Amino acid sequence: MKFFLVLLIILSAIVAFSSQPIPTYAENRTVSIPFGAYDPNLNTPTHTWYDPAIISIKSGDTVTWSNDDKEAHTVTSGIGPGRFGWMSGKKFGEPNGLFDSGRFMPGESWSYTFDKPGTFQYFCVIHPWMEGAVVVDDKIPDYPTDGFGNRIDKFPVLMYTPDDVIEVDLTWEPNVIKTLDETKFIYQFYNKKTGVNLANMKYDFVLIQNGEEIFNSEGTTTVGGDYRNFAFTEPGEVIIKFKNIESGGAVAESRSISGSDQSMTARQVEFSTIVYENPRGGSAVPVIQPAQRLDLQYEILIAIVVVPGILFAFVIYQMKKSKKD
Repeated sequence: MKFFLVLLIILSAIVAFSSQPIPTYAENRTVSIPFGAYDPNLNTPTHTWYDPAIISIKSGDTVTWSNDDKEAHTVTSGIGPGRFGWMSGKKFGEPNGLFDSGRFMPGESWSYTFDKPGTFQYFCVIHPWMEGAVVVDDKIPDYPTDGFGNRIDKFPVLMYTPDDVIEVDLTWEPNVIKTLDETKFIYQFYNKKTGVNLANMKYDFVLIQNGEEIFNSEGTTTVGGDYRNFAFTEPGEVIIKFKNIESGGAVAESRSISGSDQSMTARQVEFSTIVYENPRGGSAVPVIQPAQRLDLQYEILIAIVVVPGILFAFVIYQMKKSKKD
């Protein structure tokens, strides 16, 4: 008997453990500052100032920069002057204050964790021709969710006022909301008991994002409901709230809904969903200029010196020839 009891306990523990969700772990990615990055000509086997010059990660991932060069460097968020912009001596990059490694020496490294999506450019303030970028992209689900990330399988979503009298049906299009895209919220009010569509109902339509009210609009329903359009500029959880729901009609209409002569006041319902960062809404992935190669310098030298020299000699020859004629 004891053997079977112990076996039962072990099997229960195994089942309980296997039912737990498998955790997802953030990654640690590495970017090398290659030997020769200190040289604006970069006449070394490497082709980039940072390797890789552009790295794509997910929110929560950490990037570690390893200084494999022979001089100190920085990893400073902002817009660098580019390969040639610094030569004028007037522009050495524009830090934006998001992150800054400070000066770290050869053989040392520095790490930063990116916790939100976007494109983050950076450069070295000591060697301003050095530029790189980190692209942080969160996977957007292809199905709608509530504010907790739970999948919504069917629209409209139904909610009832606390007194269980009015049913509010809500749909939003597109079903997966992204920043900058206009979203249409479509809704109807019903008498829960009779299923009758309720027209002439007053309400306040409120949007609360990340704990802050960002939109508030009064309205009155018609037969078939009502709608509101809105474009979000920030990602995050959104609460869609209908406040101060009350009848705008006669007392008889109020009686048919609530069974009393009291008008309906202070009724409210709320829904929730998530707004995702729109991939096309972030800053464009920058074009990181390749290293200035030695063979390219020779080609430029030929273009600048040799070709004009040949043209000049041709002009002199033509002038002398015209004098003889």
